[in-house]
Amino acid sequence: MAKEAANAILAEFRAYRQHFERITAGAGERFRHADWPSVQAASQARLNLYKTHIDRVTAQISPGRRSLGPTQWATLKSAYAEAIAEMPDGDLAETFYNSVHRRITRDPALDGERMFLATSFSTGPPSPTGKCLTSRYRPSAGLAAMVQRILDERAAELPWQDQRRDIRNIVRSLIESRPEAAWAANFQIEVINALFYRNKGAYIVGQLCLGASADPQCRRVWPLALPLAMSARGEVYVDTLICDEDELSIVFSFTRAYFLVRSPYPFGLVRFLNELLPNKKRSELFAAIGQHKHGKTEFHRGFLDHLRQSKDLFVPAPGIKGMVMTVFTLPSYQTVFKVIRDEFPPQKTVTAAEVREKYHIVKRHDRAGRMADTQEFKNLRLPLDRFAPELIDELCAAAPSALRIEGGELHIRHLYTERAMTPLNLYIENADHATLTEALDEYGNAIKQLAAANIFPGDMLLKNFGVTRHRRVVFYDYDEITFLTDVNFRAVPEPRTPEEEMAAEPWYSVGPNDVFPEEFRRFLFGKPEIKQLFAALHGELFTPEYWGGLQQAIADGRAMDVFPYRRKRRFSNQRQAVDSQAKK
Repeated sequence: MAKEAANAILAEFRAYRQHFERITAGAGERFRHADWPSVQAASQARLNLYKTHIDRVTAQISPGRRSLGPTQWATLKSAYAEAIAEMPDGDLAETFYNSVHRRITRDPALDGERMFLATSFSTGPPSPTGKCLTSRYRPSAGLAAMVQRILDERAAELPWQDQRRDIRNIVRSLIESRPEAAWAANFQIEVINALFYRNKGAYIVGQLCLGASADPQCRRVWPLALPLAMSARGEVYVDTLICDEDELSIVFSFTRAYFLVRSPYPFGLVRFLNELLPNKKRSELFAAIGQHKHGKTEFHRGFLDHLRQSKDLFVPAPGIKGMVMTVFTLPSYQTVFKVIRDEFPPQKTVTAAEVREKYHIVKRHDRAGRMADTQEFKNLRLPLDRFAPELIDELCAAAPSALRIEGGELHIRHLYTERAMTPLNLYIENADHATLTEALDEYGNAIKQLAAANIFPGDMLLKNFGVTRHRRVVFYDYDEITFLTDVNFRAVPEPRTPEEEMAAEPWYSVGPNDVFPEEFRRFLFGKPEIKQLFAALHGELFTPEYWGGLQQAIADGRAMDVFPYRRKRRFSNQRQAVDSQAKK
């Protein structure tokens, strides 16, 4: 029975991977035809695949929730490990197995005999034979010829707007960024063979290497990325060159939708990306290429390793206490942990089930670089002695139904993890004028870009936004989000009498989905100088006409341009500028 179950899980995993790769393989065609609605649909369909295949195999091997015994699970795991030992995506197969085990047993305990708590691949799964992840290029015939080869070998079938112009832009920008490229003898570019597709862009990703590869002491390496975009006329162009770790890190940010990139060897792809972005966790990079479930596995393993190697305590997260979530953090680990409270104050009309659904919406939706990705955990066990006493008191008061203390461990039935950020209200508390202006501008841009992606944050108070290490402002409190198209934006009616004007309560009817943008001015900002500065930067957000225009754009099917790099870095192309005006 265990052997049959192992075969069934492996067969379903292979079906999942084939389905996953089939959707991913269509990204090039969707980009070529500028079929942006299908891009969003494909991304959501791919996210839903995992649950579909887990549901199918659990129904097959455990009808009526009849579980296998501990000995059978241990035998099953052993047979499964042997079957996946030579698979290039065997690490993902382990995660799939773990998901099946957790679904069937619903066992809060984590047992290494029955689950892959640690991977069975000590140095990673074996790489596939006959398939190269990257290609190397040298400027033997000049930089321009080398760049043309890189473009032609990845985007030969695309209709170019002006490839010669783009090559000139790339060479000029490359020499400006890394002058050594113009004269270094040992110079090469290594590029991932597959394109990275997301939203309305496609990305060539690789690294620039200077110095002898055999001597690490003399070798210098920088990341390299070329974003490709499609003009309104259906012609492709290179939008910019990225040759900086921080800038590429933003492209692969935890606030963005997952890439669609083909790879029979995800472990090798993540290992290469990790060389380009050493400050990123492997869990984030697996999620970035669409393997978010395995990213969760990597996060959990890395987190437990960190707990074993650290000594600091979990403490309440800094900032204003939330009314829906109680939040804590481990200072040495860049993550916050969010537990839904048992009870909400009267002004919060959502239920716990609705909050969970909001988080699922964020997972499935285009985050537009302005919403933090989350991981959902059930039955997480943590050492009790790592919790500060005041945090235990806070958790027990806020969410007693989600907790259980047993055997020196704190069992948390349900929580979310999120990248830690500095709350915006704390960030600007003592900021100078330049920093304040930048932060408020980012805050307004975050609201606008979320709205263009059909997300209305609901509660837009500064405390619900955070600032990343790249000084980007990101929304992270999702209990009141809704689709922008479901909101009714209204102007506040003029009072008809002096009594109405002086009344403490509104003299007009307010529907459940009604929002009055001019009221933002009053309740979002406490200090008049901050209110005035924000009005100068983004005053249109106080008018219902602005929001109505965004709703109309969404209704017309106009997909927004999302640039995961600063606009000032874009190549200045005349025809591109004309196309940009045509889009408006």
